[in-house]
Amino acid sequence: MADFKHIVRIAGTDIDGHKQVRWALTGIKGIGVNFATIVCRVAGIDPFQKAGYLKEEDVKKIEAILANPVEHGIPSWAVNRPKDYETGRDLHLIGAKLVMAWREDVNRLRRIRAYRGIRHELGLPVRGQRTKSNFRRGTTVGVRRRRK
Repeated sequence: MADFKHIVRIAGTDIDGHKQVRWALTGIKGIGVNFATIVCRVAGIDPFQKAGYLKEEDVKKIEAILANPVEHGIPSWAVNRPKDYETGRDLHLIGAKLVMAWREDVNRLRRIRAYRGIRHELGLPVRGQRTKSNFRRGTTVGVRRRRK
């Protein structure tokens, strides 16, 4: 029990050591349960063990896989940025890099005046949802009764 850590630092994020490794990794922005499980399997770590029992070399192994998952054998369908717009490579962005890339993508859509960019600017739904009954903020009303 002496080697148990209550907080583990992975990829610049503090992770709860009392959670299973696969659930603890979801505390990093950009990593879901499935991707965390894949990372654990590739690293040779039991995904069900508590994160507080990870050794330092296991943490380094996880960080190396998160830095470049495709080179470590993770399939391209599992990454969150396949065929990156600028480089054309399959990337998996986490943390602040993910937020920055998302912001740049939206700004690019706005700049080229794409339909999705305009919808982002107006604060309307981007992916074709109906707006008659949802997304009702302000004075927008779908159906009005005639005033008598």
